[in-house]
Amino acid sequence: MDFITIDFETADRFRDSACEIGLTFVENFNITETKSWLIKPGCYPIFDPYNIHVHKIKPSEVANAPNFCELWPEIHPLIENQLLIAHNASFDLSVLRTTLDYYGLEYPELMYSCSYLFSKNVWQGLSGYGLEALCNYHDIDLRHHRAGPDSRATAELVIQAFEFAGVNSIDDFPEKLQMKIGRLFPGGYLPSGKVKARRTKKMV
Repeated sequence: MDFITIDFETADRFRDSACEIGLTFVENFNITETKSWLIKPGCYPIFDPYNIHVHKIKPSEVANAPNFCELWPEIHPLIENQLLIAHNASFDLSVLRTTLDYYGLEYPELMYSCSYLFSKNVWQGLSGYGLEALCNYHDIDLRHHRAGPDSRATAELVIQAFEFAGVNSIDDFPEKLQMKIGRLFPGGYLPSGKVKARRTKKMV
């Protein structure tokens, strides 16, 4: 199965302040490559000290980096018509959408899902489902809070989840992961999420 894992780091609490993006490419359940780019956010040179504390990316490190608008022609073809997976997709896909909105760029066509949510269905009863907790549980190396390493660790985690659950295609998501696929497309998006349990009719 082929997919791409994505991770963003941001300069502050606002979703249009992406300062790093990481992509890891998986083909036939094998990781083939990880790419990452520093980004000069629209809020530059103002970074929230808390965010710097988390990811250690300082304004000086992105001073000569491209802004997202300049980087988009390189990233767009990589993710167009692909399946993206993020650990907490509600954050990372929101950063992507909000940053595209900030620069007036059209949304790509792609599908996406959330490994944070489906990990809860695959490995039930764990004490935590954050990326660090799951990587510790599965003995996956993690240099946390940098986009490239986070995307790669997510890819390793997803491969294990798919193998454990017997997922071989996106058609398996509703039954084996209890997840519906999200979509991003020019003009809008449909969120990923858990499949709602069907109500059974009571027999009278």
